[in-house]
Formats: sequence, C-alpha cells, structure tokens
Amino acid sequence: MGRLVPEYAGVRYSRLEGHGLQTPVWDVNHAGTPFLFAETFPSGRAKFHPLEYRPTVEMPDEAYPLILTTGRVLEHWHGGSLTRHSKLDDLYPEAVVEIHPADAARLKLEEGQAVRASSRRGSVVLRARVTQKSTPGVVFIAFHFAEAAANLLTIDALDPQAKIPEYKACAVRVVAAREEELPRPEARLERGRW
Repeated sequence: MGRLVPEYAGVRYSRLEGHGLQTPVWDVNHAGTPFLFAETFPSGRAKFHPLEYRPTVEMPDEAYPLILTTGRVLEHWHGGSLTRHSKLDDLYPEAVVEIHPADAARLKLEEGQAVRASSRRGSVVLRARVTQKSTPGVVFIAFHFAEAAANLLTIDALDPQAKIPEYKACAVRVVAAREEELPRPEARLERGRW
C-alpha cells in the first residue's frame, strides 16, 4: 500500500506495534501525524463556523421510545451485494438489532429472540442482540440486509445546513415478534459468534 499511496510510505508492521501510527507517514523515519494541519492549512488558513446544536428531527416519545442508528459491521460491505454472496455471510448471516441490556429487560426481550423494529415509516423483523455496546435508549441495525432493510425505518428529513438526510437517527420501538416472521429463520447466528 505504501508504494501506491505516499501517505502510507513509512508504515511497517513493526512500527504499528505498541501505540501505532497515524497517517500520513511519509517515510520510515517519519514519526507519523497525530494532528493533521497542527501548524498550517494547505491554503494557509482555515474557516471555522460555529454552529448551534440542533436535536434530531424525530425525538423518542411514548409510541417510539428508542433512537435508531444505522451503520456497518466488519463482515459486510455497503448493501451486501457482494459480501452477502460470499463466505463472509457465514460469519454474519442475518440482521440483528443491538439493544442495551437495560432496554431489553424493560421491554422483556431476550438474546436471539425475534423482534419487530418499527418507526413511523415502516418495520422490519430481525433478531435481538442484547449487548452493552449499545447506549441505553439507542438501538443499532446494520444496513447490509435487504430482508431487514434498516432504511425502511429511517427518516429523510434534511439537515438545514448540510442538506444531508438524517438517516442516522430516528425514533423506533422494538417489540417481540414470532419466529416464523423472520425473513431467514434458518440463518440464526450461534451464541458466542457475535
């Protein structure tokens, strides 16, 4: 990689042990770059604009008490059109909703149970993964699974400044579902393979 990308030219496996390196690392004698543009900006100066905090458009309420965020898992790439048709799918074969143990207990949900995650726009059926990776009040669904498409739940409200859809935060509820409602009940992840 270092032969193709100059910013990685000084990266070596031996240099990564311990505390690692931050790019760019221009050559084997370069210490790395913990702070990009610490002294200058490429144009000589930068423009900073203070912004006021604005909460998400759709906040939790009684009907939809949790915040959904979406993202990736290590085993899959984007919509899964390649990785879902490879051996990588064996490592992470089905969609799950990650939920904090406190929320799972309050909602009477158990590890591996079929659940329905719903928003004001749609719902998907998938398995619950009870984990402390999630923050209380927040659930996570990976967007790689067409059979439990996370974006059926997300909101398309635009950020007023960046004009980017707010796909990363919306209000949802998670309730128990029947096993036969799962899109691929045979794809069950084994306990401990998360």
